[in-house]
Amino acid sequence: MSDKPAEGNGGRPPTGEPITSTDLSPPRPAREYRIAELAQAAGVPVRTLRYYQERKLLPPPRREGRIGLYSEDHLARLRMIANLLERGHTLEGIRELLSAWEQGHDIETVLGVEKAVTTPWSNETPVTMTLDQLAELFPGQVDPPSIERAVRLGHLEIDGDRVTHWSRRQLDATITLVRAGVPLAEVLSASQELQRRMDEVAAVFIGLISTHVVGPMAGQDLAGLTGVLAELRPGAQVAVEAGFARAMDRRVRAEIDQLLGRLAGPSDDRVSP
Repeated sequence: MSDKPAEGNGGRPPTGEPITSTDLSPPRPAREYRIAELAQAAGVPVRTLRYYQERKLLPPPRREGRIGLYSEDHLARLRMIANLLERGHTLEGIRELLSAWEQGHDIETVLGVEKAVTTPWSNETPVTMTLDQLAELFPGQVDPPSIERAVRLGHLEIDGDRVTHWSRRQLDATITLVRAGVPLAEVLSASQELQRRMDEVAAVFIGLISTHVVGPMAGQDLAGLTGVLAELRPGAQVAVEAGFARAMDRRVRAEIDQLLGRLAGPSDDRVSP
């Protein structure tokens, strides 16, 4: 890593003073920091800097004898790491992003690929209520074990006496099923099985995209990859929705005779005593 000032400072010296046409003084040398000074400037503990160096997130300093001197580039990288952490990236993910950056990829393009991949697929509206209000929706069926199970499945989050369901649509569907006579415990069991199978379906699509799209484009135009990934989203969702609808058609046809038989009740030709 060079000791030049971080890019993007508009050609200004480290003090931030603008250079005018009449400013003929020689440029000031780039600021360098000892590790404690760098930690203070970045707003992180010294032990965090050492940890970043161990994880190859931060390049080693320039050495003058036993003294390590860090540049403005180090400070810029630390600020970028802090920004990425705030956005929810793991340290391993940040290391990969920085590696791609060092290999010549524009960081915004790399982050564009990351956004295309990690943008939530669902646009569900959460619902927050008290535990008592939740119990009123499912009379006699909400107890500590059912709450714990719903939390474990990811349906609920508990904050004191407040509970948040992740999806208004799914909550409404559950209410409809329970009011129709399906026990809440059975709905939760079906939800768990559905989630397991949806994970398998998602893994199929991820495998297809990773093998046949991301793999061949590795090392090529990342901006093009971002566009391709964005285009694939609607197709994957339609494929799953259409596949589920078709499967429901098949299952209903297979079960219709038995369903109609149960609805019809005893056969009309049965002789009464």
